[in-house]
This record gives sequence, structure tokens and C-alpha cells, in this order.
Amino acid sequence: MAPKKILMIVGDFVEDYEVMVPYQALLMIGHQVDVVCPDKKAKETVATAVHDFEQYQTYTEKRGHNFTLNATFSSVKAKDYDALIVPGGRAPEYIRLDKRVRDLVREFDSSKKPIASICHGLQVLIAAGVVTGRRVTGYKAIGPDLTLAGATYVEVEPTEVVVDGNLVTSPAWPGHPKWLAEFLKLLGTMITL
Repeated sequence: MAPKKILMIVGDFVEDYEVMVPYQALLMIGHQVDVVCPDKKAKETVATAVHDFEQYQTYTEKRGHNFTLNATFSSVKAKDYDALIVPGGRAPEYIRLDKRVRDLVREFDSSKKPIASICHGLQVLIAAGVVTGRRVTGYKAIGPDLTLAGATYVEVEPTEVVVDGNLVTSPAWPGHPKWLAEFLKLLGTMITL
């Protein structure tokens, strides 16, 4: 099977694990992953945030690594990619305001290309209008937003995943094993031991 070309849309304070882990895992198995940020170019960086679960009512947030972008947002087109990833963190709450981001997400969805989103990344999918009538999950604090957007919000453990057609969603980075496995199935990637 030929490697797939995957687009990942991020912004400053994207969740550290949610950009680093999928990026490195997908490269490891041979796929190409272009990571872009609105109004930034290849070789520029975004700051990441580490969200952790430490016995508080919600997650804590700490400064993470810098992540170096490897593609330029203004030059990407959905037609050139096989799939899309929208990680969480703080970035989704403001990159969703960018019409170009929403348009890209809609193009992937209307072409039925796989879209993997995790945690707060679903805020971008809500803004793009692609969750209406779909079964999805995300960080529990955006459950009401998903419901108001016309989605069926499925509350699952952070280690779980929900798949509806071309959408693969999970509540948070503890779900990476199942989230990435389901995304790979949609890509047609088979890993044999």
C-alpha cells in the first residue's frame, strides 16, 4: 500500500501530546504528515501546552515544547491530501475563527476523507458545521457544544474512541492507541506482527 498524505492543522498552544504523538507515529509507519498553522510558514514554530489530569475538576495546563511546522498553511489544498487531523489544546478555540480553516475541514468532510479529531479539536469541526447528525466524542466540557451543534455526543472514557463514517474522535490523549488504530483503519493501513 502506498503511503498516505495527511494534513494536520494546529495553532499556538495545541496540546503537546496531541500533535507530537500522532505526527511521530504516522511518520514511523511511512505516511507523510504536513503540519500547518494559519498565518505561519514551514520552519516556523508553534508553542504547545501540556494538559494533564491531576485530581482536579478539570485538566491542568503547562507550557510544552515548541513544534516546528513542516508546511505552509497558505499553500495547502484539501485535494492534495488523503486525510485530516485536528488536535486539541487551546488552538482550536481561535483557529476555528479562520474561514480558511473551516473551509478546509468542510472540503475534507464533503469528500468523505478520514478526519481524526481529539479533545478540543472538535471545536473546529463544530465551527465548520460537520458534526450535525453525527455521533462524536470530545473532551467532556465541549459535550454541550457538540449537542447544541446537532451532534450526538457520546460520553466515553478518555481511553476510548467513537467512529462515525469518516470521523474518528476521542476525548483526550489517553485515547491515542484506539484513536490512531481506528484512523489507520480508515486510511487502509494494515499493520501486521
